[in-house]
Amino acid sequence: MTTGQADPAPPRAGALDTFFRISERGSTYGREIRGGFATFFTMAYILVLNPIILGSTEDKFGDKLDPAQLATATTLVAAVMTVIMGVAGNLPLALAAGLGLNAVVAFQIAPLMSWDDAMGLVVLEGLLICVLVLTGLREAVMHAIPQPLKQAISVGIGMFIAFIGFVDSGFVTRIPDAANTTVPVQLGTGSLTGWPMLVFCLGVLLTVVLLARKVRGAILISIVVMTVLSVVIDQLADVKSWGLTAPELPDEAVAAPDFGLLGQFDLFGSFGQISVLTVVLLIFTLILSDFFDTMGTVVGVTAEAGLLDERGQVPGLGRVLLIDSAAAVAGGAASSSSATTYIESAAGVGEGARTGFANLVTGGLFALALFFTPVLTIVPMQAASPALIAVGFLMMTQVRHIDWNRYDLAVPAFLTIVVMPFTYSISNGIGAGFIAYVVIKACLGKAREVHWLLWGTAALFLAYFAIEPVKQLLGI
Repeated sequence: MTTGQADPAPPRAGALDTFFRISERGSTYGREIRGGFATFFTMAYILVLNPIILGSTEDKFGDKLDPAQLATATTLVAAVMTVIMGVAGNLPLALAAGLGLNAVVAFQIAPLMSWDDAMGLVVLEGLLICVLVLTGLREAVMHAIPQPLKQAISVGIGMFIAFIGFVDSGFVTRIPDAANTTVPVQLGTGSLTGWPMLVFCLGVLLTVVLLARKVRGAILISIVVMTVLSVVIDQLADVKSWGLTAPELPDEAVAAPDFGLLGQFDLFGSFGQISVLTVVLLIFTLILSDFFDTMGTVVGVTAEAGLLDERGQVPGLGRVLLIDSAAAVAGGAASSSSATTYIESAAGVGEGARTGFANLVTGGLFALALFFTPVLTIVPMQAASPALIAVGFLMMTQVRHIDWNRYDLAVPAFLTIVVMPFTYSISNGIGAGFIAYVVIKACLGKAREVHWLLWGTAALFLAYFAIEPVKQLLGI
């Protein structure tokens, strides 16, 4: 029956909802906020780890970077670039100093030149990638990748970050070569012992139970509960080591940021320290690592969020890639190494984040960390790592979309998936999959099915994998 009265109009979406398309993407403010918190807490370790990596080595002239200044620079770049990605890119993709990239800068580049010169190379790398984005080449490469390989990249990243969680928590450890064993890794120290390991195991169980029961905020709840438990245990028990981050209550909650490293870079100083060819090879290494780590992360996280369009493309990809490239420039200019999109953003997606609004939360927390680093970095890896295990599971589910009966697609997909965790590198997995794909297609007489950009990319990866033999041949 009808009353003759018109149905009430649906409530109008607010300006923020409309701008970020929160309701349109099936999300809510609550999910976005929880997602922003989850992403921050799963990647907050970079505030500790990046200063350790960059601050632990000397440059060619014996100089070291100040850890306090590094912490400030790392936090500032993460805060600013994450907010920019949220507002301009409208995707829940947080950015910070790239792991792996910072190791290249610290252990491969800095010993050959000054820190200013090394950071100048990072800025050059970022500028070159910006050129690739503006010319459309970087986006074209991503569009040229077959959908099964994109799905394999997402699955491989899921396995990779789960492996990171196991390793960073101490659940999986590397066996020293002196052990004279063919087994490269082991369970804990041969067995699981210690309070930190108990925290991790309880955290994994709590996380998966909450996920299975579809509890809202499951990942964030687990992180908070396990952090509180860690603080209590650290106060009451005799814990030998928590690893990089101990859940110790700080003496003071506030510390003034030190911006002394900002702008300390020399754009072309490296050319006066080493040969031009060596500079080119170093920039090439940085570009490949940054280029494809970002590609894998963006595709993997947006696929997990269900944001790919009907063609399997990332919405607004050009803007996303340009922001990521600008983050590399910002990281070098701030002396915190190249900043890039973080796979830990998947933790926020696992909490329901679907828009850039979550980035405002994550970026805001990074901004707070400039002043409250002693408080915000007490989360031990044993409390945060269960989130990575859970997210790894969620991303792994995309394996069902790959047609395993088509070997020309299945074999490259398989190599992409397994090489990532086995070599501890997203780029290596993508490279292995690309090379296998073009070789198999060519051997099956289907070379014309391969986009020319994939041929070129596979050739670059072949040179990347053979970089040491190339150096030996060239005598450098």
